[in-house]
Amino acid sequence: MSGHSLRDRHGRVATDLRVSLTDRCNLRCTYCMPEAGLPWLPKPELLTDHEVIRLVGVAVTRLGVTEVRFTGGEPLLRPGLPAIVEAVGRLDPRPEISLTTNAIGLERLAPVLVEAGLDRVNVSLDTLEPDRFKELAKRDRLERTLHGIKAASQAGLDPVKLNTVLMRGVNDDEAPALLRFALAHDYQLRFIEQMPLDAGGTWRRDQMVTAAEILESLKAEFDLVPDPAHRGSAPAETWLVDGGPAKVGVIGSVTRPFCGDCDRTRLTADGQVRNCLFARDETDLRDLARSGAGDEEIAERWQAAMLGKKPGHGIDDPSFLQPARPMSAIGG
Repeated sequence: MSGHSLRDRHGRVATDLRVSLTDRCNLRCTYCMPEAGLPWLPKPELLTDHEVIRLVGVAVTRLGVTEVRFTGGEPLLRPGLPAIVEAVGRLDPRPEISLTTNAIGLERLAPVLVEAGLDRVNVSLDTLEPDRFKELAKRDRLERTLHGIKAASQAGLDPVKLNTVLMRGVNDDEAPALLRFALAHDYQLRFIEQMPLDAGGTWRRDQMVTAAEILESLKAEFDLVPDPAHRGSAPAETWLVDGGPAKVGVIGSVTRPFCGDCDRTRLTADGQVRNCLFARDETDLRDLARSGAGDEEIAERWQAAMLGKKPGHGIDDPSFLQPARPMSAIGG
C-alpha cells in the first residue's frame, strides 16, 4: 500500500483520530443512552492502556495523524487517562491532544491532565437549568459540571469549548442564555444538531432542531456575521458575535454535512477502526495486535479500513440505517 497516510478513495486524508477510552458514562443523557444504562463492554474486550498507547503511536508515527482526541462514554472514568495522555505527548512528532468530557471530575483532574500534556478540552453542556439538567441527564450534576468547566479554564485549557445539543420541547429555548454564559466566561460555544446515534433508536428528522433554527433563535438577541476565517476541515460553521472577536459555532451534521472535508478516523474502546461515525462496518485492530502483528501490519490494516470510507453519511437517504453501536460505544 503506497504512502503512509490514511487516504480514502475520494481524496480525503484522515489526520484527526478520535479514541474512545470507555463506553461507560456517569450521566444518562436522553439522546445518548437509556436511564438504566446499557450492557457495558466486558473488560477483557477493552484495549488496555498499553494497547491504546501502541495503536495511537502507530497512527501518529506511521500514518500521519496530527490530532488525537480522547472520548467515551466518559473518558474521565478511565483510571489510566493521565498516563495515556502523558505517553501520547511523548510521541515524535507530538500530536495535539484533546478531550471530550462531561466535566464531572474535571475539577480534580484538570491540573493533572494539563501536567500530563493535555492541550484542549470540549465539554458537553446542554442546559444551565438544574431541573432541566436532571431531566436530561437523569443525574443532578449541573453544579459539578460547571465547577469542572471552570477548573479546566483555570488550569490553562483555554479556550474551553462547550458542546450543546438542543432538543425540541426540552431545551430549544435556551440557545441565547447559553451563548450569554459562554461570552461572559470566554468559553467557545458550539451547537450540534442531534444525530441518529441514540441507543433507543428514537431519533426523528422532523423532531430535530436544525442549524437554521438555532441561528434564528440566536439572531433574535445577537448580531451574527459569518466568520471570514477559513473553515478548512472544522465541523463547525462559525459566526462572529456582535462584531467579534467572540464566535459561536453550529455543527449541522445532518442538514449541513461536512463529509467532503472529513479528516477523521475513529478507534473504539474495544479496538475497532470506524472510518465514519455512521459506518456500519468496523475493522478489528485489537485482535490483530494481540495475535502478535507488528506495527507495519497494523498500519496497513488501518489504511485498508480507511480506503473504503463512503463519500457521505447518507442520513438524508431513505435507505439510511442507524449504526448498531450507539454514540456512547463509538466515541464523539
